[in-house]
Amino acid sequence: MATKLNDILRKKKSAILKRWLDVISATYSGEAAAFLKGQKNKFTGPVGYTIHEGLEGLVDGLIDEAPFVEIAPYLESIIKVRAVQDFSPSQAVAFIFHLKKIISEESQNTSDTRGAVDAAALTAFELKIDTLALISFDLYMEARDKIYQLKTNESNDMVFRLLQKERRLCEMQEQGLGQGPNIETPILK
Repeated sequence: MATKLNDILRKKKSAILKRWLDVISATYSGEAAAFLKGQKNKFTGPVGYTIHEGLEGLVDGLIDEAPFVEIAPYLESIIKVRAVQDFSPSQAVAFIFHLKKIISEESQNTSDTRGAVDAAALTAFELKIDTLALISFDLYMEARDKIYQLKTNESNDMVFRLLQKERRLCEMQEQGLGQGPNIETPILK
């Protein structure tokens, strides 16, 4: 069921997206922030593209009252980007909370003469944003867990390859191969 709030937000969508992108951009250094805001092409600026597309999908989904299952992929794409960057968990997901302030200000900042936005509708919308924030923490932790698992697997593979090389050297020495006057066998300590 479309509400007056949703209609107002639909009209203000570009302003909401711009302000929300400004919030995310502010978490990056000056040069990176400018690049992020300017790059909306999938190939020349994949991070900027991912964030732009994700924010737009989230705003559209919230305004259209889409189920969270349909909105989550947009959130996940942004969170995955922020999970591989040098952000703490709270820094990585803080942008979600800023949307509440943006929505509140944009919904009150209207030339619509039919009266103020219903407080109950605004509260309900803010609860959806809170739910997105909770989902974003889960997504962030899943992404970080995957990163740590990949790093662990990579380390295990490297140790395994080193042990295989050491075993081959030991086998070669036992067979009398590879023993020359200047050859030293590496010893793992």
